[in-house]
Amino acid sequence: MRKVKAAVIGAGFIGQAHIEAVRRTGLAEVTAIVQSSQDKAEALARKLHIPKAYGDFQDVLRDPDIEVVHNCTPNHLHYEINKQILQHGKHLLSEKPLTMTSEEARELYQLSREKELVTGINFNYRQFPMVQQFRQMVQNKELGVPRLVRGHYLQDWLMYETDYNWRMEPAYGGQTRAIGDIGSHLYDLSQYVTGKRITEVFADLATIIPQRYKPVREVQSFQTSSTSEMQAVDVETEDYCTVLAKFEDGSRGVLTVSQISAGKKNGLELALDGSLASASWNQEEPFRLKVGYRDQPSSIIVRDPALVDQEVQSYVHYPGGHEEGWPDSLKNMMNHFYAAVLGDQQNRHAVASFQEGYQLMLLIDAIVESGKSGKWVKVKQES
Repeated sequence: MRKVKAAVIGAGFIGQAHIEAVRRTGLAEVTAIVQSSQDKAEALARKLHIPKAYGDFQDVLRDPDIEVVHNCTPNHLHYEINKQILQHGKHLLSEKPLTMTSEEARELYQLSREKELVTGINFNYRQFPMVQQFRQMVQNKELGVPRLVRGHYLQDWLMYETDYNWRMEPAYGGQTRAIGDIGSHLYDLSQYVTGKRITEVFADLATIIPQRYKPVREVQSFQTSSTSEMQAVDVETEDYCTVLAKFEDGSRGVLTVSQISAGKKNGLELALDGSLASASWNQEEPFRLKVGYRDQPSSIIVRDPALVDQEVQSYVHYPGGHEEGWPDSLKNMMNHFYAAVLGDQQNRHAVASFQEGYQLMLLIDAIVESGKSGKWVKVKQES
């Protein structure tokens, strides 16, 4: 089988995670990276043992060997770079959010359909084996009729007024922060596991820390500045949001995100209460799926190829007790994305589509509108 040649634009924290995951698949090889300057690109290419280095993403688009491009740049660059990648006829895996606005997302969704290219968005939490088991149990009606979806995504990396990141600036991160950055994962996961869309929302959001101290020297995400030179800046984007949600089947949901919750490093959890049973999954203990009953003992399904459903087998790579985690979810996504590039569409649903990315931007629009108006807001449908 031939290996697909790929390029990664923006090889910071998430870009390097993409590179590692692609290498683990055996289906593709990263042959080029793009950084903000030629010097930076060449230095990083040497460090990561990548043969080609570009200081301009246009060079990748002109490279005839490159079939797939990963866009791992900051949010404000997604739209224009994604658009040009598609126009040059290359398959595309984009970091989330797809774009900064729903209008831009609609344009990319329509362009991807016209070009008939394989496209995807990095909502990697879909790829955990026990998330797939959760989804399969919902599809098999093992939990009964869905009634209530409960979820949260909590972090503490921005809980101090001296914590600062480019995501706080609307020009670079977009109109939302906690909602778009981590809420998007939670909203995508809730709709993916249930198989139902959120149709109406009532949102409470707040900027708990309205003024922060910005380091003079730039630091990467999840890193702490070592300099004492800081300047006070006003913050416009939210630290917290809780959404009451109505799903298309009539079930209800309550979904909370926060980046100021002490002790929560990557606390993504989703629960579903059905008419027969409930189930919950916690990303920080990803090998367990907890199932609760009223009239019998609760149980825990563990990530074991001998215990999960047949449809989940392809997501499990090691025996029970040999735990798989966040990097393995990225590997699963690369497996499914590159399998689609090579013509195998079997697990295509596991990779979020541009249509779903567009729908999620419409959902975020509704959440922001509700937060401002204090009213229930219906989520617009794709057009």
